[in-house]
Amino acid sequence: MVLRAKFEMLGDVLRGTVLSASLFVTGVLLAAERTEHFDREPNWDNHNNRATVPEAREVRQDFGYQAAPGGAVGQVGGFITPAAEPAYYGAKIAPTTFDEPLSASGTFRGGDGAFHVLLGFFNSATLNEWRTPNTIALRLMGRGDVIYAYLEYCSSRWRAGGDSPKSFLMGRRSESGRKEPTGFAIHALHRWSLNYDPHGNAGSGAITATIDDQTSICHLDPEHRQDGARFDRFGLLTVMKSVDSGGEIWLGDIAIHGRAQDLSHDPGWDGFQNRRTYTSSIVRPRFDFGFSSTQYARGERSGELGGLIFRGDCREPNRMAHYADRLESLSLDKPIRAAGKVCLRRGVSDSGVLIGFFNSRESTASSPAQDSGLPRSFLGISTDAPSREGFYFGPTYRVGGDSRAEATASKPPHLYPDGSSRDWSFAYTPASDGGGRIVVTLNRERVELPLPAAHRRQPVSFDRFGILSTWIDGNSQTIFFDDLTYTFRQD
Repeated sequence: MVLRAKFEMLGDVLRGTVLSASLFVTGVLLAAERTEHFDREPNWDNHNNRATVPEAREVRQDFGYQAAPGGAVGQVGGFITPAAEPAYYGAKIAPTTFDEPLSASGTFRGGDGAFHVLLGFFNSATLNEWRTPNTIALRLMGRGDVIYAYLEYCSSRWRAGGDSPKSFLMGRRSESGRKEPTGFAIHALHRWSLNYDPHGNAGSGAITATIDDQTSICHLDPEHRQDGARFDRFGLLTVMKSVDSGGEIWLGDIAIHGRAQDLSHDPGWDGFQNRRTYTSSIVRPRFDFGFSSTQYARGERSGELGGLIFRGDCREPNRMAHYADRLESLSLDKPIRAAGKVCLRRGVSDSGVLIGFFNSRESTASSPAQDSGLPRSFLGISTDAPSREGFYFGPTYRVGGDSRAEATASKPPHLYPDGSSRDWSFAYTPASDGGGRIVVTLNRERVELPLPAAHRRQPVSFDRFGILSTWIDGNSQTIFFDDLTYTFRQD
């Protein structure tokens, strides 16, 4: 058996795959692992990972100060398009934190098109995604003949919160019990205010917003307050996700910290990419991942695995994607391991990436069911998390086809989209009681997820290792992995 493993090792080396140290107990080969440094294209099994649809879209940003004809007072605004690439027009303010009050007020009205924009306080140096770190803002959406408003914040560590269920942002409840957002007439002039009190909510901080005669209150989570935040601009900021429809919004009678802004002439606010037209390929869900010649994860050699990955949608094959190495069939009756480096460069709320072990047929099958975001027969790591937590790096699994035979760790380590490289490991071990356990580490943080005996008995096998899209759609992450070591055979 050892001799056979040596010949297999030689074959793997000749194919460009390096076989790492195998695990021996009393001279018997139990498992074999591969290490991939991505110093060349590994030609892994793939589907839709370099998509060409949806087509790239033209993005128009044309907003800032606009003078009014006839000497009338001008206004701030224009045509704004949600897109991954940041753009803003904002007044410079003295650097301010969660420990200091913030206030602004004015009027707004919508124009033509369907806009989606942030109006509030932000940090010009941390614009990379939505929810955008270091923000306190009203999120305004123009749809049809109404404007919908949402109050939100995000700390310096990408953890976010929003208004309470009783506020105008969540709206009233319909007879069916569903929440219906309150709409404001799009072409009417509405008066608004936005105030942050660092002493509100028993000292954790509170944000109060008004639109006309309606009021919304948002309480900062005490942990989010401890994260801190830093603001250096007030104004209009694009919602940074994938390209969507754009439209017009106009602001007037603006006051910041009680000081009226003179709009009889150009106030000289700071503008960034707010007057341009360009083409963006970050269109949902246009996947663009696989082998990359980059080195963001800081592996030993140039080259890595990753790119732009959206949540998938199992109802349509062209909305699912994967890029993975071919394995000999693995089961839950023996250990399974993986490790490497990871770098999250960009993460949008309601997004998630799966890396791990899956089944080439069951995990990639198209299905009308939307009972779970986890594909069938998956064992590995998810980077998804609720907006209030930002992004996790934690163990998850779904065995067989039963969505009840799945689990995800509740409080795994946070993975921040700050471009840093982090070491990680994944280890599944069967237990003597018929179950098993999964342990994931991210740098020095560790989380454990048990696998009950009933789940281990589910019929499941894994013949692929790599990146796999989820089964319920959403936004995207730009993430890279390198120096991957993983189980490819069990003996």
